[in-house]
Amino acid sequence: MRVTMIGSGYVGLVSGACFADFGHVVTCVDTDASKIDALNRGEIPIFEPGLDDLVAKNVREGRLSFTTELAGPVASADAVFIAVGTPTRRGDGHADLSYVYQAARDVVAKIDGFTVIVTKSTVPVGTGDEVERIMRETRPDADFAVVSNPEFLREGAAIGDFKRPDRIVIGTEDERARGVMEELYRPLYLNAAPLLFTQRRTSEVIKYAANAYLAMKITFINEMADLCEAVGANVQEVARGIGLDNRIGGKFLHAGPGFGGSCFPKDTLALMKTAQDLGSPLRIVETVVAVNDQRKRAMARKVIAACGGSVRGKRIAVLGLAFKPNTDDMREAPSLSIIAVLQDAGADVVAYDPESMEPAKALLSGVSFAADAYSCIEGADALVIVTEWDAFRALDLDRVKTGLRTPIVVDLRNIYRSDDMRRRGFEYSNVGNA
Repeated sequence: MRVTMIGSGYVGLVSGACFADFGHVVTCVDTDASKIDALNRGEIPIFEPGLDDLVAKNVREGRLSFTTELAGPVASADAVFIAVGTPTRRGDGHADLSYVYQAARDVVAKIDGFTVIVTKSTVPVGTGDEVERIMRETRPDADFAVVSNPEFLREGAAIGDFKRPDRIVIGTEDERARGVMEELYRPLYLNAAPLLFTQRRTSEVIKYAANAYLAMKITFINEMADLCEAVGANVQEVARGIGLDNRIGGKFLHAGPGFGGSCFPKDTLALMKTAQDLGSPLRIVETVVAVNDQRKRAMARKVIAACGGSVRGKRIAVLGLAFKPNTDDMREAPSLSIIAVLQDAGADVVAYDPESMEPAKALLSGVSFAADAYSCIEGADALVIVTEWDAFRALDLDRVKTGLRTPIVVDLRNIYRSDDMRRRGFEYSNVGNA
C-alpha cells in the first residue's frame, strides 16, 4: 500500500520507517526543508536505537522517501497519517491543535479518490470530529474517512513497540477505512497483535487514559518512596512486593525524580484541562500533575541536604540529562528543574550525558559540559545520578571516589546498592531507602 506521513518528527519518522519495513511504500512529508535535506543525506534528527539502520535500509530499497512536496504523495496515497506536534498551548495547558488542523486543510486539497486520513498525533477527544468538519468544509466533494490510530511508542524502544505491539487501537466505524487499516497492519498478524476497533472518540480517550494511568503508577511509587524514607522501609522491595501481584504488575514502579518527556507531562495536563472544561474533573490526574511538578524540585533539595544543607560554592556533577536513557529527548526532563534549583542555591554544575548534550546546551545556561562521566566527576563535591544510562550502572567506583572531592553520591535512580556504596566509604543517598 502507499502511505504518506505528514510530519517527520519522532512519531512520524519511526512509524514511516516501520511501515516501509513491512513492505509498504512510504513518503514522509515535512515543511522543515532543512530536516528533509538532512534525512535525504542519511542524517537522522533524533536518537533512537536502530532507527538510522532501518531508515537507510528502506531508503536504499526504494520504499521510504522524504520530501517537502505534499501534492504527489497525498494524491497517490491509500492512507495519509497526520503525525504533527500537539504541544501544550501557552496560557491554558490545552493541547495546541493548530498543526493538526492545518495539516487537515492541506491534505484534503490534494487527495484523489477515497483516502483514509489517520490521526496519529496525540489529540484530545473530539479532535477527529473537528478534523472531519474542517476537511468537509474545505472540500465538500472529497471522498475520505477520518480514523484515530494513536501511537504507543516508548522512546528508546520505539521500533520494537511498533513491530511487536501490545495492541493496535483503531477508531473508525467506516468499513472501507477498516479494510485499509487491516491491510496496513496485516504484516503483524503473524505476531498475533490484537487490533482493537472502536468508535473514534473512544480511541482518542484510550490514548490519554493509558498515559495518565502510567503516569499515575510512577507518581504512586514516588510517593511510596517518600513514605519508605520516613519509616525506614525499602521502596524497591515494596515495588517488587506489589508488582508481583498480576493485578498490578511491576512496570512503571521504579521510584525516581519524576516523569518527563514528550508524552506524560503534556498529555496528563491536556487530559486534566479537557475534563475540567467538560465539567467532569479527574481529581487523580490533577494530583498526579501537581505531585510530579513538585517532585523534581524536591529531588534538588535532596541533593542539597546530602551536601550538608548548602551547595553554595560547591561543584555538583550531574550524570544524565535526557528524561530517560536511550534517547536524546530533553523535553520536561527532571534534570532541567533539578539543575535550576541547584544553581539558584549557588551550586556550580557540571554535567554529562551520552546523547543529549547538544539539545541540553540550548536549554541550560551556566552549566559546564564534560566529555565523559569521569571528567564530569573529577573535583566535584558531590555526584548526582539523574538518568539511568547503562554506561552509569557499572562505573569504576574506586575511580569515582578518587575523583570526587568529597565522596557524596545522590543516586536518584537507585542503580547502586546502598550497603555496597556505604561499605566503600561513600556518603550515599538514594530514593526510598532510608
